Amino acid sequence: MDWHEWHDAYDSPDSHFGRRLVIVQDRVRRALDDAPPGPLTAVSLCAGQGRDLIGVLAGHPRRGDVRARLVELDERNVAYARRAAAAAGLPGVEVVCGDASLTDHYADLAPVDLVLVCGTLGNITDADVERVLDHCTGLCRTGGTLVWTRNRKAPDLVPQVCAWLEERGFERLWVSDPALVQGVGAHRFTGEPRQLPLGQRMFSFIGYDTLRRA
Repeated sequence: MDWHEWHDAYDSPDSHFGRRLVIVQDRVRRALDDAPPGPLTAVSLCAGQGRDLIGVLAGHPRRGDVRARLVELDERNVAYARRAAAAAGLPGVEVVCGDASLTDHYADLAPVDLVLVCGTLGNITDADVERVLDHCTGLCRTGGTLVWTRNRKAPDLVPQVCAWLEERGFERLWVSDPALVQGVGAHRFTGEPRQLPLGQRMFSFIGYDTLRRA
């Protein structure tokens, strides 16, 4: 899979991914609107080209309050995100080229106000979906927002994602209509964040194409 070319689908507003991007950006915007005054922190796992967060921050009144770290493995996507952040005048947005599954990338920032796990859950095993959601209890601060995505192709895992999150102290804020192929959800963390452990891998990125063949 060419994960740089894969992002071209976002340029088509009528595509599943174009529609998903609009929805994710709306949930990010709402999270920033509802956040308390003062500095804000955010992390994005498997951030791709950063279109979800950077696209919102570029025109948001809280843009100067946000310190964000986007972690992405594809060097071309990292370069794209860095250019986008610079063009939007967002010095608080850091784009890291590395394995987004490693807890070490987030430990010095966590727990944060906004966690993005978009484009990840459909590319890993169900067991790893539960495992990364468990780690979100260390990534997200009390009252912080988790925005996530997962395709609804059969078997639809979205209801189970919601159940796993709610078992872990996340309150459901909103989940997209089941008729949409690309599901989007937003949950608020109501629990007490645990210490994010160092040196752990939260998931193994397999790719939806490989998972589908399996």
